[in-house]
Amino acid sequence: MHDIWNPWHGCVKASEGCDHCYMYYLDRMRGADGRRVYRTGNFDYPLQRRRGGGYRVRSGEQLRVCMTSDFFLDEADRWRPDAWSIIRQRSDVRFYLLTKRPERVARCLPADWGDGWENVFFNVTCENQRRADQRMPLLLDLPFRHKGVMAAPLIGPVDIDRYLADGQIEQVVTGGENYDGARPCDFDWVKSLSNQCKRHDVTFCFIETGTQFIKDGRTYTLPSKRLQAEMAFKAGVNHTGRPAVYDLRDPLGFEIPPESLHHPTFRPGCATCGSRPICNGCSNCGKCTD
Repeated sequence: MHDIWNPWHGCVKASEGCDHCYMYYLDRMRGADGRRVYRTGNFDYPLQRRRGGGYRVRSGEQLRVCMTSDFFLDEADRWRPDAWSIIRQRSDVRFYLLTKRPERVARCLPADWGDGWENVFFNVTCENQRRADQRMPLLLDLPFRHKGVMAAPLIGPVDIDRYLADGQIEQVVTGGENYDGARPCDFDWVKSLSNQCKRHDVTFCFIETGTQFIKDGRTYTLPSKRLQAEMAFKAGVNHTGRPAVYDLRDPLGFEIPPESLHHPTFRPGCATCGSRPICNGCSNCGKCTD
């Protein structure tokens, strides 16, 4: 996917949300061991250029980082300084960082971090109340200019109302679990999170139901991720809160004109996808016709 940057692959399970990790499952299906952590051959993806000379990743795009690992994984300490260097160079791109290890973050930041870089959006995973209460206070204390929450896989009710009250959190994303041993996601949990976000004018995005979805006491099995995303959209619980404003700059520090920033384009089939609010849009790769 054009909006994902995996500088390293492989991870060590950290909490309940990892029990049925999709990366472990997909690695196992191809005969690999998800516990093996290694630097990928696509490490420099944000710096790669097209034949015409421009960057493959355009100004204003968002890159989701380490979707098959954790950016703050202990085993990646030796590679992280190089990753930070790339993020520093691409000050015109938004980097979406997600971790289950916020207790490690402060000592893993670069020396010139200050109160945060404008192009970094930092998120913690809160799959249940235990992890929300453990990670949200750390998130609020860390020096990032943009902060969010990933409540996925949502495996229990989560009340983060008190953590949203001071206005630091810009976005909450949630979704159910998939693949091997997927645990059920209850729509009542999703609605509760949506209502909490509405009370505090925080953007909320329900991206997928997960394979096992409970609604009104009945459990539905939805093996198709496309159907899951469509059902999430039709649930009508997404909410656009106060806008997050990113002051993205070119490598020389100059402001980038709005017309030079990436603006997502979508195909007709994207209109009913739950992930659309957080998606970079179609890359026009030619691999689909919808």
